[in-house]
Amino acid sequence: MKYYIIVGEASGDLHASNLMKSLKKYDSQSEFRFWGGDLMQAQGGTLVKHYRDLAFMGFAEVILNLKTILKNIAFCKNDILNYKPDILILVDYPGFNMRIAAFAKKNNIPVHYYISPQIWAWKENRIKKIKRDVDKMYVILPFEKPFYEDKHQFPVHFVGHPLLDAISNKLNASEEVFRKTYQLGMKPIIALLPGSRKQEISKMLAVMLTMIDEFSDYQFVIAGAPSQEFEFYQPFLKNYNVKFISNKTYDLLANSYAAIVTSGTATLETALFKVPQVVCYKANSISYMIAKRLVNLKYISLVNLIMDKEVVTELIQDDFNKNRLKMEFQKIVDETYRKEIFLNYVDLEKKLGGKGASDRIATLITTKE
Repeated sequence: MKYYIIVGEASGDLHASNLMKSLKKYDSQSEFRFWGGDLMQAQGGTLVKHYRDLAFMGFAEVILNLKTILKNIAFCKNDILNYKPDILILVDYPGFNMRIAAFAKKNNIPVHYYISPQIWAWKENRIKKIKRDVDKMYVILPFEKPFYEDKHQFPVHFVGHPLLDAISNKLNASEEVFRKTYQLGMKPIIALLPGSRKQEISKMLAVMLTMIDEFSDYQFVIAGAPSQEFEFYQPFLKNYNVKFISNKTYDLLANSYAAIVTSGTATLETALFKVPQVVCYKANSISYMIAKRLVNLKYISLVNLIMDKEVVTELIQDDFNKNRLKMEFQKIVDETYRKEIFLNYVDLEKKLGGKGASDRIATLITTKE
C-alpha cells in the first residue's frame, strides 16, 4: 500500500520512523511519502518537507507565521491528491493535521491518527471533528482510552507508549566509553535538555546554565537537538564550563545522575531512563497568558499527568528562575528524595502498556477487517 505520513516535530519523526519499520514487516509492498525528518528518511521513501521548517510554537508565533502555515497546508493538500495514498497517517501535530484530516475525508482517503491531539487538555470540542474525519485513532496514554470511549463514545486503540520501544531498542554506550568519547571526566553528569525549537532553547538555557557555577561538583552537559546546528548553541557555551553533545540524548540520559528538562516528550524519556529531574517551562508571555485561560490541567509534564500526582517538580513561567531551580536541583541530588522518584518511575513504566506499540499499530493498519 501507499502511505502518506505527516509529522511536525522531532518526537513524531522518531515514532513515525519506527512505525514505518513495522509497516515494512507487515506490508512488503509498502511505499512512503512523508513530512518528517532524518529518522523517517532513513527508512526510505520520499521526504516532502522537513519538520524543522514547520515548527511554530505558541499562539503568538503561529499568528506571526500564519501565511507560511496556510501555504504549507495548501501545498500538502495538492501533494496528497497527486500521490493518491491508500492511507493517510497523521502523527500528533493537531493544528496542521486536523485540517488535513478533514480534507482527506472529503476526498475518500482513509485517515489513521497516531498519538492523539491532547483534547483532554484543551479544545475538547475537537472531538466532533475527530469523530467526523478520523477512521482509526491510536492512543498512547492510558487515560486516553476511557476519555474517548466512556466520555465521548468514540472507539480508539490503546497501543502502549512508543518510547518504551525506542528506548529498549537503543544500544547505549557504556559509561566508560561515553565519558572517554566526550572527555567528561569523573564528575556526576547533569543533563540539560532545553528543547528542540530555537525560541524555547533560548529561554530555557539562559536559566539552566546558571546552575553550573552553583554546583561545581557536577559536569553539566547540554543535549543538542537534531534539528539545530551547532552554531546556534555557540553563544550559550562561551561563558560556562559546560559540554555539548548533539543528537545523543539517550546516551546522555543513560549516563546521567540527574537532569533539568524542558516540558515535553523529554520529561517522559528522562523518567524511563530513571533519571531524577526538574521540569521547566517558559513561554512567550502572550502565549502563556492565553494558554493559562484555555488549558485545563493540573500538570504540564507527561510524568505527572500519567501518574495523576506530582512525581517531578514543575517550574513554570516566573517560577522558572535561578533561585527556585537551585532549590529544586538540590532535592534531586539528595538520596532520600531520589529513592522516592525511582519508585514512582517504576510505577509509571507499568502504566504505559508495555513494548510493541509500532507492531500493534502496523497490524491494525494492515489487517483487513
